[in-house]
Amino acid sequence: MRHFLKNVWRLGIKELRAFRSDPILIALVIYIFTFAVYSVATGAKTEVVNAAVAIVDEDRSLLSRRIAGALLPPYFQEARYIQADEAITGMDKNEFVFLIDIPPNFERDLLRGDNPTIQVSADATAMSLAGIGTSYITSIISQEITTTLQEHGYSTSLPINLVSHFLFNPNVESIRSTSMMQVINNISMLAIILAGAALIRERERGTVEHLLVMPVNAAEIMLAKIWANGLVILVAALASLIVVVEMLLGVPVAGSLTLFAFGIAVYLAAVTGLGIMLATFASTMPQFALLSIPVLIIFELLSGSATPIESMPPWLQTIMQLSPATHFTAFSQAILYRGAGLPIVWPQLMVMTGIAAIFFFVSLIRFRRAVLRG
Repeated sequence: MRHFLKNVWRLGIKELRAFRSDPILIALVIYIFTFAVYSVATGAKTEVVNAAVAIVDEDRSLLSRRIAGALLPPYFQEARYIQADEAITGMDKNEFVFLIDIPPNFERDLLRGDNPTIQVSADATAMSLAGIGTSYITSIISQEITTTLQEHGYSTSLPINLVSHFLFNPNVESIRSTSMMQVINNISMLAIILAGAALIRERERGTVEHLLVMPVNAAEIMLAKIWANGLVILVAALASLIVVVEMLLGVPVAGSLTLFAFGIAVYLAAVTGLGIMLATFASTMPQFALLSIPVLIIFELLSGSATPIESMPPWLQTIMQLSPATHFTAFSQAILYRGAGLPIVWPQLMVMTGIAAIFFFVSLIRFRRAVLRG
């Protein structure tokens, strides 16, 4: 056993030296965990920011002007008044995202007890912006109508008082979600790329033959690649959370980084094994990249990081339980967002451990057949 561990250690050091001598991979790791995280977190927003609004004001009353004045930055740009015949053309030309059509005599009919309507149109090609922005505008219009009715002595009280509380993200800021999810997704991507690239690099440089004549076995070679490449990703991911997410973006990490690091290590044991298995089916880096793309897309889109697992079809939810990315995403969200401890996340850790063992043995069998006997 001591000889086995010594071989794994020395082969792992060799992998770290090979990584250190590859400037392209070093640049990739630095880019993925710095600029890629920062740019996505600050550039891709799901909340309403600086949205263009046009108003067809056929009422020209105090209430209609109050509604226009309530559309304030940073959510909306200053409301632009247009004529009714410009509405369709402006929407087609993407000059504005939202269109508010206030009919004639709206305020008079409202105060008289009628039920006048305001039409709010949205460009739904920007789905998230249209859905959230319409809710914002509806709320603003309702508030201004309520205030106007109260000023004229009308009762607008409701039988209940609805109070909403947003847990774990009080301001509902997308940056809190996208920054951490980007780090989580990048862990999956780099684990597959680095582990597979390590094996492809051995083939391209002809060092596989050197390994074949050394007194080492396939398990030692695989474990060395797993711990060496996993260590690089683990250090880079934690540094990204501390430096980029917490310090530069100002997003607090709610839970224990130590527990999160342990979960990363378990997850990497599974995903790096998968990367090595994919590399055994390819002889060059372009082939390996083509094999990796579908796996990475599935991991990112169907793991629960982009959309909740519960929103997927039941049969797909069942299939995705076989993916370690699904359990790692749930594990990471519980710790980083909600500050969960081991008593809450231990089921995900156990499942990831089981999947890691299965991936390792399947990859080991394929590794022996395709490399050591090929």
